[in-house]
Amino acid sequence: MNQMIRKHVRNFCFLLITFATGLFYFCFYLVGITFGVAMSFTLVGIPILYYVLRSTETFLQHERIRTKVYTDISVRTLPTRSQEEGSLWEKVKAEFLNEHNWRAIIGLMLQLGIGMLSLICATLFYLAPIILLFAPILYFIDISSISLFGIENKTLNTSLLFMLLGAVFLWIGAYLGNGLVKMIGRYTRRLVKDFARR
Repeated sequence: MNQMIRKHVRNFCFLLITFATGLFYFCFYLVGITFGVAMSFTLVGIPILYYVLRSTETFLQHERIRTKVYTDISVRTLPTRSQEEGSLWEKVKAEFLNEHNWRAIIGLMLQLGIGMLSLICATLFYLAPIILLFAPILYFIDISSISLFGIENKTLNTSLLFMLLGAVFLWIGAYLGNGLVKMIGRYTRRLVKDFARR
């Protein structure tokens, strides 16, 4: 039982972290690439663009490790990229024309959408059922602001019904949350595999 609870807590944390990292990747690449391209005429943007484009390997390593820790889905290790020879302009050009690099960037930025779905599902699958489980306690301390399908928590019978529904929703939500976590883990594995083939 303890192991099952720990697994569901890990799944909940994984879904929340997926939202946070998805938001970070989207903002980082949107701002970094836009700023780097816009400032490249002053030569300040070229090193910024190079390091932003080069960061995909680091972020994919982070995603790989996070997926392994939280989901037990094994993701292959990324081979380290060798440093390109030549001037900074040639390095930026090589990174900019690397198709696998752009696929990884788009895949990481798409995690914002996955993260939003994860946040909504974490709330529906884990938090809402727990709040429903505490409906009788909330009824006794006279907090009747919980309502479900238009029914408010105003009587003891209603609060007991909410508690029963919370237990059912928690069981179903834990199952659905586990499936969602595995789908996100498989997405990360495919992203890393595609990047490693470059």
